[in-house]
Amino acid sequence: MPSSARKFHMDKKDLNSALKAKKLLSDAVLAQLEKDVAGQKVAVSWEQYLLDKKVLTEDQLLAVKSEALDVPIVDLTSLQISQDVLNLVPEPIAHRHQVISFAKTKDDLSLAMTDPEDLQTKEFIQKKTGLRIKTFLIGRASLDFGLSKYHLSLEKEIKHLFTPSSDKALKTAPEGESAEDGLKKMAEEIPVIRVVDTLLEYAIFEKASDIHIEPQENAVIVRYRIDGVLHDVMTLPKVIQAAIVARVKVLTNLKIDEHRLPQDGRFKIEKEGYKFSLRVSTIPIFDGEKVVIRLLDESAKAASLEELGFEKEDIELIMHNIKKPHGMLLVTGPTGSGKSTTLYTVLSMLNTKAVNISTIEDPVEYRIVGANQMQVNPKIGLTFAMGLRALLRQDPNIIMIGEIRDKETAEEAVHAAMTGHVVFSTLHTNNAAAALPRLLDIGVESYLIASTVNAVLAQRLVRVICKDCKAAYSIDANTEAALAKQFHMEKLLQAMATRGLAGKIKSVSEIQFYKGQGCDKCNHSGYRGRVGIHEILEVSAVVADMIMEHKSSQEIQEQAEKEGMLLMWEDGFIKAAKGITTIDEIIRVSKE
Repeated sequence: MPSSARKFHMDKKDLNSALKAKKLLSDAVLAQLEKDVAGQKVAVSWEQYLLDKKVLTEDQLLAVKSEALDVPIVDLTSLQISQDVLNLVPEPIAHRHQVISFAKTKDDLSLAMTDPEDLQTKEFIQKKTGLRIKTFLIGRASLDFGLSKYHLSLEKEIKHLFTPSSDKALKTAPEGESAEDGLKKMAEEIPVIRVVDTLLEYAIFEKASDIHIEPQENAVIVRYRIDGVLHDVMTLPKVIQAAIVARVKVLTNLKIDEHRLPQDGRFKIEKEGYKFSLRVSTIPIFDGEKVVIRLLDESAKAASLEELGFEKEDIELIMHNIKKPHGMLLVTGPTGSGKSTTLYTVLSMLNTKAVNISTIEDPVEYRIVGANQMQVNPKIGLTFAMGLRALLRQDPNIIMIGEIRDKETAEEAVHAAMTGHVVFSTLHTNNAAAALPRLLDIGVESYLIASTVNAVLAQRLVRVICKDCKAAYSIDANTEAALAKQFHMEKLLQAMATRGLAGKIKSVSEIQFYKGQGCDKCNHSGYRGRVGIHEILEVSAVVADMIMEHKSSQEIQEQAEKEGMLLMWEDGFIKAAKGITTIDEIIRVSKE
């Protein structure tokens, strides 16, 4: 398109015409979407609505806009951006107007924008820099990558904040000032506030699930848990330890001068683009107080079962069991294995105006619009069992219990399942079959377990291979022999054959696996993101009889396998063969 004919504006009508011309959307689909929008309040743009409805991908949308507006697409994640060039656009402008400056010549400045039609922003930057603007189109992932570049490494940030004079100010307090007053004053120091804000903000950009602030003898170590693995982020001077802990306690309304007892609390961070709830735990250790902060993204949308890593066959099993009019579905696994996320996903799927969903949790991690969520408070006697008894008087259809920990809660749960309610809960067991004898050990009668538990789902989280540096390989004979010592290879090949993967393959060494070689996009770890591996045990008539006979978990598992259950590690190897995760990850989480 000649530059004189370039079109800088693309409204809804123009976009729809372009989508139809490219045969990406039909008149019938667009008409139905228009009808759907008319009946609800939609707070997002038409483009975002199309993406949210998954009627087209972001790449398809970008391609259509790029051609229509004659603006090239750029992927910032594959570029090295100089800090000097990046800073030509102030960070507040970059965030608010979704624009990144990524390249500069003597006369020109290249801008990557999600909205190339934002003439006002381009004119502002042109006047500020005195450079001619060249516009490029970017997607959401590319924008997030560019924005993350504004954050210097934390080590550099800290060095700027703490000068010898600020160190001295933190070490001393005026005469006659109480310890609590002194700590409060330290917590309000600008350098301390900036350090804690930077720690939190950087953790959010890194998509960390937890922040560990750990005092050592001569320093304070900060670590982030990213994709389930802890990473050292920085080392802070020992002098700032008390001030950082005090700042976190101020944010959380904890007792600042209490250093001998563990404390728990929570606070929220809400900025444009994200909203996080942060759970804080402090404990006294030898070198001071350790702080762990759990980050929960309240703005995150509920994932689908597919996005959580469930195979088609597993989804069919889950759907069959959650649509039953009553009974219990248990999710098992260690802490941090994604049990709550799975339950929240299932609840979101069932959440309609026709049902009453009530939960009792410790704590309430994510808000479900339309559900009645109660948090336990043992200090005033509000336990799982007491809360569950109260919920049963609230005419619920579906009940979610955060965790079954004791006989009283377990008995209330199975009685609820017997009296016409659908009940979801979690247990801490290593596999699905162990959940059933575990309920017996807690003290629930075998006939109650056999008649109320519909299915047990066990899971772990494994890291996903980085798609930008993924490479195929085959294992050698030595590796296969080592795997055979841990896993039943013949069973694995049979399991793969049932999922249409192994075919006539007689050896695991014939299967192509994958691994990440490490690149800038995954911080050279070879992984980006996590996904679940699962096993689902349906309580059949035979399994129910085995529960009544107090059979062991091993016997129950063997029967479930005969009935077609795939074990977690088998599901893991299937995902490894599909290029989703690695054999190393399966070994890490599935050691037997």
